[in-house]
Amino acid sequence: MVDADQVGRAEGGVMRALVFALIALLAAIAPTPAFAQPYPTRPVTLVVPFVPGGSASVMARAVADRLSETLGQPIVIDNRGGAGTTIGARAVAKSVPDGYTILLATNATLGVAPNLYANAGYDPRKDFAPLGLIGVVPTVLVVLPSSPFRTLADMIRRGKETGEPIEYGTPGIGTVNHLAAELLGMMAGIKLTHVPYRGAGPALNDLLGGHIPLLFSAIPNVHGHIEADTLRALAVTTARRAALLPNVPTIAESGLSGYDMSLGYGLVAPAGTPRAIVERLNAALNAALATEEVKTRLAAEGAEPQPTTPEEHAAIIDREETKGAALVKAIGLKPE
Repeated sequence: MVDADQVGRAEGGVMRALVFALIALLAAIAPTPAFAQPYPTRPVTLVVPFVPGGSASVMARAVADRLSETLGQPIVIDNRGGAGTTIGARAVAKSVPDGYTILLATNATLGVAPNLYANAGYDPRKDFAPLGLIGVVPTVLVVLPSSPFRTLADMIRRGKETGEPIEYGTPGIGTVNHLAAELLGMMAGIKLTHVPYRGAGPALNDLLGGHIPLLFSAIPNVHGHIEADTLRALAVTTARRAALLPNVPTIAESGLSGYDMSLGYGLVAPAGTPRAIVERLNAALNAALATEEVKTRLAAEGAEPQPTTPEEHAAIIDREETKGAALVKAIGLKPE
């Protein structure tokens, strides 16, 4: 005779086995959670906080093409210029930290703008995950060939003799170009009046049209005009002469010893981006900087690749913010 309890226990064991098998099957065929999927699985947006057409767009494209090849997904350039780069930076700081929105950041974006704008909308140390430095680009002071300023010394002399402010243009308030000019005026003891534009292109057009007498610009934006003698370069802002303009003196060489101001580019992601994604993007960026193609494209911008770890980039951002705060205070610029 079959024991009813034994039958019940056997049936129960079979049912439990079937349930466990079903759970295992469902787990195997269920969609993999997004966080466990390999990164990236869709296009990555690279926000450039400048209007299209300037040196920033060229720098972004130079690394984006190789990043796309390495990551296996398109890198979509999204130009969001305005408010001294804070509009684009703020958008990235508030975006989802999943590695699909990153920022082309300059030392102005992370070091100057947060100290110049009362409501920049982001903290350069707390709101971003550094991915790595790209390179440093010199800025050059240019005038028209018809300008009475043959040298920087001529301009400084005129400013001291007349006591009248000299207008200058830049791509916008809070840019390194802006700070470079104000530092020059402070060190030289002359008055300068800032004429900000929404990008490098409009500023250059107004200089060529004779609407402003001076322009502080990234070298690539004006290099062709300097070579064609449609613009005259007075001085570069870096401590050393620029490779693209070896015959143009530095501002320090022109009488302002110790002067040094340059435009640094790097990539950052929103704070909270998973470490694995940060490392993936850092490795892809450094691989891009090691290629001859990118080296050549950066050289055309007057820059040399400067690969870093995320930690090294974080230290650079910290130094630039400290320097930017001190410079804004020393020059006497008021938060906007």
